[in-house]
Amino acid sequence: MTVLVTGAGTGFGFEVALRLANQGLDVIAGVEIVAQIHALEQEAKRRGVSLRIEKLDVTDEGDRRKAVEWDVEVLLNNAGISEGGSTLDIPAENLRRQYEVNMIGPLMLTQLIAKKMVLKQQGKIVFMSSVAGLTADPFAGAYASSKHAVEAIAEAMSQELKEFGIEVATVNPGPFLTGFNDRMFETWKSWQDDASQRLFDYSKLAFPHEQYDPEPVFETTIAVITGAIDTYRNVEPKEIIDQQRKQLDAAWTRKSSEGLGKRSALVQKAYDIKPGTPV
Repeated sequence: MTVLVTGAGTGFGFEVALRLANQGLDVIAGVEIVAQIHALEQEAKRRGVSLRIEKLDVTDEGDRRKAVEWDVEVLLNNAGISEGGSTLDIPAENLRRQYEVNMIGPLMLTQLIAKKMVLKQQGKIVFMSSVAGLTADPFAGAYASSKHAVEAIAEAMSQELKEFGIEVATVNPGPFLTGFNDRMFETWKSWQDDASQRLFDYSKLAFPHEQYDPEPVFETTIAVITGAIDTYRNVEPKEIIDQQRKQLDAAWTRKSSEGLGKRSALVQKAYDIKPGTPV
């Protein structure tokens, strides 16, 4: 089985690519920048595993077209970035970049690879989504909206590709301690805007959740790829599933005037919590 993992230079993709290779699968690890190749090569050598590493920026048309030549049987759309900040403060170019990396680039890549899968009448496409694709928190509106878009794309694609024998699934990580969430609350440092016009002082805010050990995400993602897990949506950690469902259901009865004039509990937590707080 040949598996293409995008965003394999860091985080979930890095570890999943190495573990898949350790299981004997043919892995193509796509990394965003050339500088990430060496670190992945060295770690693969240290673990005694073999994998093919390719420069694959999902927003680069030339990089995407290279992938058409690869015989991909399973595509893990893992590449992604997180842009933090209030929906009223995020500059337009940062918002566009959020969508280009998280939704548009992966979809353009998937179009090319999935049409080759159609010819074979088999294949699997896995989207590394997020619980942020189901619900949304303050200061994560841009990121969550991009993952909501991923959820919509995956759901539509799942129905469209059934007749061609192609499976579609999502993995939905919650708050995991990989550095990804904490970096989201530092993106404001490079904004090209007038800081005096910002609604919030981001130097005082942090990701407003305690974070889990990422091991369950590695295990579940690999199981979805190999077929050991065959459910369409796969939330980790499992202990937050009920919380997610309650949050979704609450939107049906919550009043739009509820809590007006008071700071939201999660906004306050963003002021109170320290970055990288574990569960």
